[in-house]
Amino acid sequence: MNGIPEFFREKLKKALARSPYVNLLKMEVVGLNIGEATLQMQVRDELRQSHGLLHGGATASLIDTATGFAVATLLKEGEKASTVDLTVHFLRPIINGKIVCSAKVIKSGKRLITVSADVTDDENNLVATALSTYSKLVKE
Repeated sequence: MNGIPEFFREKLKKALARSPYVNLLKMEVVGLNIGEATLQMQVRDELRQSHGLLHGGATASLIDTATGFAVATLLKEGEKASTVDLTVHFLRPIINGKIVCSAKVIKSGKRLITVSADVTDDENNLVATALSTYSKLVKE
């Protein structure tokens, strides 16, 4: 977690601890740099769809969380951002193992932040790719 301020590391730990959804999916942060985040998640029976594959919503949730953490590394203390859109392209089915999502901010503007993300499986196959936009929330 090089280059990440201490206040952000504490904020990250608190966000993970108080997020029931992230804990339900058992996501883990495995890398964090300015404008980048890498999270992973193990495929479990509870996350499968009716054909035995990892549910696309679980993959999309991992992407949304990883892109959110990448964005958060660029925010000043007290600033917040929210997902505006998320486009996911599912490229391969995921049956077993873990998936890893690497997210990277590709443009950070005054109000909007664009993030790309790639998801790979245990064999480093690209299984999904995504593009997301976040909006900085205006303080009222």
